[in-house]
This record gives sequence, C-alpha cells and structure tokens, in this order.
Amino acid sequence: MTVRPCLSWPDKRLRMRAEEVAEVTDEIRAIWQDMIDTMEAMPGVGLAAPQIGVMLRLAVVDGSAERGKALRLANPEILHASIELREHEEASPNLPGVSAKVKRPRAVTVRFLNEHGMMDRRDFVGIEATSVQHQIDHLNGRMYFDNLSKVKRDMLLRKARKLG
Repeated sequence: MTVRPCLSWPDKRLRMRAEEVAEVTDEIRAIWQDMIDTMEAMPGVGLAAPQIGVMLRLAVVDGSAERGKALRLANPEILHASIELREHEEASPNLPGVSAKVKRPRAVTVRFLNEHGMMDRRDFVGIEATSVQHQIDHLNGRMYFDNLSKVKRDMLLRKARKLG
C-alpha cells in the first residue's frame, strides 16, 4: 500500500474529534493498511487516522517485538483502566524531534470494531496499553503533551518550534 505523510503540528485537524466509523468496508481496510505502512516506516507502535489527515475513528497498534502483528481498531473506547500507572516516553510524528514522559494507566480494556466489522474487546498492558490510549487521545483531538503540566507542555512546544 502507501506510506502517507503525517500532518504537522499545529494543523487544526489534530485538535478535532474524528468521526465514528459506520461499518468496516474495503475502503476502511485500505486506510488501515496505509496506516500500518506509515507506522512501520516511522517506526512506531501505533497510529491514529487523524495523524495522516483521515478524520475517522481508526487506529492501529503493534507493540510486538517481531512486528507484523498490528491490531486494527475502529471506534475504540476504553471500558476500564487500571489504577496503577506506568510512565513511558511518548512522541508523535506530528511534532518530530521532541518527546516527554507521560503517566497513563498500566492496563486498559478497550472495546472496538475489528477488521471483520465485529465488536471486539481486548485487554492491553504495558507499551500496547500506552499506545492505544495515545491513539484514542488523537481520535479525540488531544496530543500526548496535553497530559503534561502547563510548564512542561510550554517547554516542549518551545523546543519543537526551535527545531521546526
């Protein structure tokens, strides 16, 4: 398929809530494949459709060591999040050159439409839990740095502007 360009911050689409997916069609499957190709080219552990300018609630996540095991999610929704937090260095191809440590729940249970158009649910732990939460943030018009204190967020965005 295709490696698609990622939008550059502060593109306003990165702040918009993505639209629900009515059904999983061949067109949706093609978008997912482009997203996987784009994620692999970065390389990253996840990608949300708005990051490439597609305003649909689609995400892909692959935290496997060997790769090639990307999970395709449409309309993902967190049903349960652990109380225990996990800190991880997060970044985004939409704001290259900077990253920050973000604390998120260590484990989440997510409901989503799978690649077959069936409602599914899965427990995510560790890097995949972090990634799926990061992607759902994108689908809701949020960036990882929105989880930082104002001081840290301002420092990160100043650094990104200098790099840009």
